[in-house]
Amino acid sequence: MSRRTAKVSEAIREIVSTTILFDLKDPRVKNVTVLWVDSAPDLRSARVFISVRGEPKEQALTLHGLNSARGYVQSQIADKLDLRYTPILQFVLDPGARQAAEISSLLRSAMEQTNRSSAGEEAVGSDVAADADDGVEEAEELAGEEAGELSDGFVSEGAASAGTVTSRGSTAAVDGPGALGIGEVPSESGGRDANPLEAPPRGAPQ
Repeated sequence: MSRRTAKVSEAIREIVSTTILFDLKDPRVKNVTVLWVDSAPDLRSARVFISVRGEPKEQALTLHGLNSARGYVQSQIADKLDLRYTPILQFVLDPGARQAAEISSLLRSAMEQTNRSSAGEEAVGSDVAADADDGVEEAEELAGEEAGELSDGFVSEGAASAGTVTSRGSTAAVDGPGALGIGEVPSESGGRDANPLEAPPRGAPQ
């Protein structure tokens, strides 16, 4: 394609796009994007590649409406471009644009599914964390109760042991075999001697 042909093709694309957007009143022609124009070297014909959003049925209706309005669009080109011949237009659905739209739709669906999966995993994670916190709190409460019971048991056993030792010690000090009676003096042999202050019995030698 020569430089002049490329310029004319770009000019045709702009005129066709403006005419479809502002001048055509056909209800079948909607959601149309003029992608590019492939003009013949002699500029007597040109293929206009378009993309149409929607279902295949809607695309077919739009293409049929454009072909019906082709004469009017060509007259707009003849009025605005100084050409020897007015190119005969042929509207073509671009397969690349259709494939790009399908790929875009698939990517959008995959991203939505990924977002839903991520949201579900976050919800599950928050539930697990909440359950773990509840379990920790219950374990701490149980540990506190067990520690209190053990502490009370140790205090009771200690008090009982102290009472037993005191009573046994008192008994040994008072009633033991080594205990001394009142007025008795221990002897060197370990026996009990009479008090020297006591008077000897009658008839005993002085």
